[in-house]
Amino acid sequence: MRAIEFNFKEIYKLRERLLLLANRYKYVSILDSNNYEQASHSDYDLIAGFGAKSVVSSDCFSELKNHVNKGVWLFGFLSYDLKNNLESLQSCNQDGLGFPGLVFFEPEIRVEIHNQVVKIEGDDCENFKKALTEIEVYFPEVEVLKIKNRVTKEEYIEKINNLKSHIQFGDVFEVNFCHEFYAENVHCNPVSVYNNLLDKSPVPFASFLKIDNLYCLGASPERFLKKSGTKLISQPIKGTVRRGRSKKEDNDQISSLKGSVKERSENVMIVDLVRNDLSKVATEGSVKVDELFGIYSFPQVHQMISTISCEAESERTSVDIIKKCFPMGSMTGAPKVKAMELIEKYESTKRGLFSGAVGYIKPNGDFDFNVVIRSILYNESNRYLSFMVGGAITSGSKAEDEYKETLLKAKAIFDVLMVEKEVE
Repeated sequence: MRAIEFNFKEIYKLRERLLLLANRYKYVSILDSNNYEQASHSDYDLIAGFGAKSVVSSDCFSELKNHVNKGVWLFGFLSYDLKNNLESLQSCNQDGLGFPGLVFFEPEIRVEIHNQVVKIEGDDCENFKKALTEIEVYFPEVEVLKIKNRVTKEEYIEKINNLKSHIQFGDVFEVNFCHEFYAENVHCNPVSVYNNLLDKSPVPFASFLKIDNLYCLGASPERFLKKSGTKLISQPIKGTVRRGRSKKEDNDQISSLKGSVKERSENVMIVDLVRNDLSKVATEGSVKVDELFGIYSFPQVHQMISTISCEAESERTSVDIIKKCFPMGSMTGAPKVKAMELIEKYESTKRGLFSGAVGYIKPNGDFDFNVVIRSILYNESNRYLSFMVGGAITSGSKAEDEYKETLLKAKAIFDVLMVEKEVE
């Protein structure tokens, strides 16, 4: 396969050009770390795939396994509702988007950027580079949208109180509850929306994904799972506080998050859950917590992130590993299966790609996936736009505070979509 390399210092400008080229392809994935200072364990500053030599679309993991065995680069996604392929669960809630269980494609062109060195790989790499340098850099303005709540504030509070009753009765320790904001009959320019989203919220696991008429415009700060050789790394997020309005207030907010008994309790529950998931594929005694309660700062919020790693058993395939750990524990709760049952009962929207994962799989089986949060999902065919937000519910949760936290997490998206009226 042909490949070319060149130096390019202003990577953000190259990202803009790559985004604009996405309009010319049916299948595109652009995964961007945004030069995030606290980012770790990432192999690339940016990696992308354009066009599709082959595509696998399915509601089960077995077809993906067959594709991975071919030993080619794959870009794509795993939807949350693949849970039904792993456990005796169902997904019957309202779905305006229609994402399949999973889609992966082998790219015609692959782009990787690391330390200002750009590599373009593919049979048509010279023409791709030419198009990249010649394309006009212009992003149409984002239209103002009228966003609706799928669940009212009053309904949200009632559902939280019901979930707390389940916690009190010992059904679960923690459950991740989410609710949807949506817009119908929307004419959205995904490229412009995503470009604006990253301007407001540059995060280490950003993703622009185009699968025909389906889009994921993601500003995720969270890694689901990475495989490098036999080493596995997962970095769940639990614990959120807004940024301060001054340097002093910002430092006070960090201290508050660090010392919060509630947030630390939520975080350690999910750390234990992820440790348990990893132990299913790990060599004996290799699961360890590399960082507990790390504080990471983003434009709108500070987050509490822990890092768990292990050595995978040599006989484990990539798809086997993903299946044992999916979906990400930070987006379910504990115990995992019971939490997912309650999520289905009390949420009003089928999650689909939200709280699933977007990423890539290398020819040697190594992979890296994010968690789909802080992300806009869009179906261009039926013009339905959606984003979901949520948080961990425990015995100490206060429904009013939890609701406010979901609005805080959605702030960057509200700003980008120039929401006509602030959601109450």
